[in-house]
Amino acid sequence: MTEQSNRNRKSKVLGTILLVGGISLVAAGVYVMMGGYGNDTINTASTKASANVVAKANEIGKSALGDVAAMVALEEPKLMPEHQFIDPDGNAQSLDMFKGKITLVNLWATWCAPCREEMPALSELQTAKKGADFEVVTINIDRGDRNKPEGFLNEIGVANLPLYQDSTMGIFNALKKEGLAFGLPVTLLVDENGYIMASMNGPAHWSSADALNYIDAAIATKETSISALN
Repeated sequence: MTEQSNRNRKSKVLGTILLVGGISLVAAGVYVMMGGYGNDTINTASTKASANVVAKANEIGKSALGDVAAMVALEEPKLMPEHQFIDPDGNAQSLDMFKGKITLVNLWATWCAPCREEMPALSELQTAKKGADFEVVTINIDRGDRNKPEGFLNEIGVANLPLYQDSTMGIFNALKKEGLAFGLPVTLLVDENGYIMASMNGPAHWSSADALNYIDAAIATKETSISALN
């Protein structure tokens, strides 16, 4: 009986060790996965938007009508993720290169059917409104090299939207973590200081009168803020 008791006790101890060890391994696995996600994803900056920025977002939001009614103003505008992408020359860039302009940032992929439908309208918007105060910035998130997205743009006849690419999908994942990206296309209105003012998931008719009025309203807030400083 004593020998049997010892065997039972040893079995329980061994079982406890294996259980604890297994829990530890699972916990470590979760930590590694979470850590990997954190390393691959660039968080948005924590700088809190001023009352003026919030007011601007609300003012722009009043013009989100008709074809662009799905552009929802952020109650608390936040800075765009500090994430790099590759420009047409193969150099690493970030949205800081557009500071001083209102930008309409659009994330797209070649396998996204709504992106194919939307891209010509974004091209028309670029033609109509690109200037010192505004620019359309389309960022492709296809995996792999640039051949496929380049072929896509050539196929649909879009030549005025430079091919910016983030094959890591890091910018999409960062926006997803912030609750701003759920699928493609993703469109963001970003002010001249890098704050996201509004966002939308899904396509829109960006060359419509509603869209042009919306962009004009956004540009007007930039001009107003400049006047207030002078």
